[in-house]
Amino acid sequence: MVKININLGERSYPIYITTDYSGLAKSIAVSKITGKMALITDSNVDKAQGKECIDALEANGYTAHKYVIEAGEKSKNLDTIKDIYKFLIDLKFDRNSMLLALGGGVVGDITGFVAATYLRGINFIQIPTSLLAQADSSVGGKVGVDFEGKKNIIGAFYQPKFVYLNVNTLKTLPVREMKAGMAEIVKHGIIRDPEFYDFIDYNVSKIFNFDEDALQYLAKVNCSIKGSVVEQDEKESDLRAILNFGHTIGHAIESVYEFKYLHGECVSLGMVAALKMAKYLDMIGESDVSRVVDTLKKIGLPVSLEGIDIDEVYNRMFFDKKVKDNKLNFVLPKAIGEVIQCVIDDEALIKKAIGDLQA
Repeated sequence: MVKININLGERSYPIYITTDYSGLAKSIAVSKITGKMALITDSNVDKAQGKECIDALEANGYTAHKYVIEAGEKSKNLDTIKDIYKFLIDLKFDRNSMLLALGGGVVGDITGFVAATYLRGINFIQIPTSLLAQADSSVGGKVGVDFEGKKNIIGAFYQPKFVYLNVNTLKTLPVREMKAGMAEIVKHGIIRDPEFYDFIDYNVSKIFNFDEDALQYLAKVNCSIKGSVVEQDEKESDLRAILNFGHTIGHAIESVYEFKYLHGECVSLGMVAALKMAKYLDMIGESDVSRVVDTLKKIGLPVSLEGIDIDEVYNRMFFDKKVKDNKLNFVLPKAIGEVIQCVIDDEALIKKAIGDLQA
């Protein structure tokens, strides 16, 4: 088991990276959480992972009440939150209770939001089962829900007690979701670590063949990159915004097409558009743009979108949480491994970059 610490003062917590659920109960015991326990998962993850996870807990004397939501982004709303509140109230959960989020980013965000708001805050644990969640959303404490087509517009910053990351859960993922998760991993290499980017590009086949050493290294570096940024800027007042590389346009595409495309697929498109924008601003050369596009293609991620609605995507970006004074904030690369934040109010430039995604 590999252990990484996220150092946030009294909100600090460990990330455990391992290959099964055998250490989960011990991790709970070490955290000294002793209250009632509810496992929140979705209909897909429950079939693939639910029994194995609960069996590991019960074998060590824990009883976990289970609540299953319908899989998919469309469950990420206040109606689902309300139903979970009722479930916890019926079970008489108190402030010493804990929630375990077994699933991908949707389950983690929902469970974290419930934990942040039920009785003004109870314990929760992240057990990410998708590559996207293991690489990104389970670390850093961003929790929340979508509202009226606006992604993550209601939420909070609320850190878990720990993250328990079993890399072998990835074997149960549909290939499309595995590919989508790789988008956030590529993102981390581009924003912070050129050597890690090289590792990803060179080891795509090992990753998709579920090589345990490659997967654990991937998880360790990802969590270290994300963790180091969060430690310096927990609530996204400055540095943490670099984690949004590819997300300003990506989130807009996701919303415009009503979540038809997976988050990672939209981030892939958003990164390509951001790279093109940086090239037009003479910040980055064509060779770096082409290299990233080639890596995304090798992984099987989209780099273009047939019939993209340029105006609608542009307009939807103004609902982004990072808009200030009605101006769009972008994270743009200067090189692989280095990005900067900048405000761009050149509508023609932004639309040109979106238009370059046209298949």
